[in-house]
Parts: sequence; structure tokens; C-alpha cells
Amino acid sequence: MKSEDGRNSRGIVSPPGTLVDQVEGEREETAGRPLDQGGGLALTPEAAELYARFFKVLSDPTRLRLLTLLLEAPAQGRTVSELVAALGAPQGRVSTHLGCLRWCGLVQAVREGKYVYYRLSDERVRLLLTTAGSMLQEHAASIASCGVVR
Repeated sequence: MKSEDGRNSRGIVSPPGTLVDQVEGEREETAGRPLDQGGGLALTPEAAELYARFFKVLSDPTRLRLLTLLLEAPAQGRTVSELVAALGAPQGRVSTHLGCLRWCGLVQAVREGKYVYYRLSDERVRLLLTTAGSMLQEHAASIASCGVVR
């Protein structure tokens, strides 16, 4: 739903009729109807595209490792230096991936003095990764051998 100043539910201003508007409209129409519970919800091509983009955010191994490190982080979060050390990856790569996760609303950066701490911005990320891990345990061999997904 858009506010009077044209911002959507995430506070982002988008031109009328965009993909975000279409998906937000679908969300309002189908509120309370789970996607996979026989609610009769069929994704429009536009909504399917946005879902796919969401999963592409999670499709990078570095971003997944960052999210899991932030799941285990202290309440204040972790600095880029801590994340670089934990991943053993170049600082530029870590910063780029943190920027993506931040832009997409999965993490937030909080400045405290001279440090910037990154932490999860939505606790549902924990549920999402836990559910994915549970499914992966059951389907690891099939996923690893899938010839379509590379």
C-alpha cells in the first residue's frame, strides 16, 4: 500500500504502475492466503520475476555466508573487518555484497562511533535460512546433481 507521499510499504518511492506496485497490489489482494496452501494464488509473470529476483539475492555463496555470520552475531552486529576476517575474502567483495543485502532490506548498517556494524534487519531471514537448511538436508543430492541449475 502506498502512503500519501507515494512511498510503498518499505518507504521506497516508485513510479505508478511499476513491478513493485503490481506485486504490492497482489499482496494486498491475497493477504492471509499462503502461496502454497491451495489458496488459488497464481503468480503473475511480474510477481514471478520479483520472486526470482528475491531468490537471486540469496543465490550467491558470499551473501549466504554473510547472512549466516550475521545470524550468529552479537546484538550490536559485526563490522566489515570482522566479516572480512571470518570469510577470508577481500574487503571490496565483502562490502559489495553487504551493499546488495542492505539495498534489498535484509541487513542494516548502524554507525556507533567510528565503527559501522552490520546486522539483520528482519528476523524472518533466520526462519528463511533455517527452513532452507532443513529442505537442503532432505534434497542435497538432488540439488547438487541438478543439470539445469548451475
